[in-house]
Amino acid sequence: MVSRVGAAAAGEVKENNISVWLTPAVNLHRSPLCGRNFEYYSEDPLLTGKLAAAMVRGIQSRNVAATVKHFACNNKETNRKQSDSRLSQRALRELYLKAFEIVVKEAQPWAIMSAYNRINGRRASESRELLTGILREEWGYTGIVMTDWWTRGEHYKEILAGNDLKMANGYPERVQKAMELGAVTRADLEICARRILEFILKID
Repeated sequence: MVSRVGAAAAGEVKENNISVWLTPAVNLHRSPLCGRNFEYYSEDPLLTGKLAAAMVRGIQSRNVAATVKHFACNNKETNRKQSDSRLSQRALRELYLKAFEIVVKEAQPWAIMSAYNRINGRRASESRELLTGILREEWGYTGIVMTDWWTRGEHYKEILAGNDLKMANGYPERVQKAMELGAVTRADLEICARRILEFILKID
């Protein structure tokens, strides 16, 4: 049923000449006061992952890209750009990453959105361990990663971490300066560019 809902909604997305839908959100219900609870599925990562995987399959059956978000530990709305989620590796793996892992392995979403917040002191959008090590190397993810809108992360650090696209417009002058200083290379940018081109070829 959830897949049918995703396919029906994706049809409406296409009618509006849109190719990428910024859903589903799979962060957990950690507080009844969270301003995004209407968008999240559950407090349980298994239930969340299974429902979201079905939604992604339905959306992408219409050649519309699903964007799973907010990767990861973005479980509150207040102060999202500056909050720091402090947690153990076990809690991270068994709770907060589990829904994302299920969706990636069962539905292969075409896009994932990284989160604003820090995780144990490091911005999620700048974490190569999270976006490349876990997401791509461990789970086998092959799609693009985009940032949340106007994240506070440094653009070139996000590129190095595995963000392919900085939303909404990026900071090309800062990336250029980082290239001049040797902090990021053309080859690093080409990795992102290739994934974006592969992404474009999937959508109608």
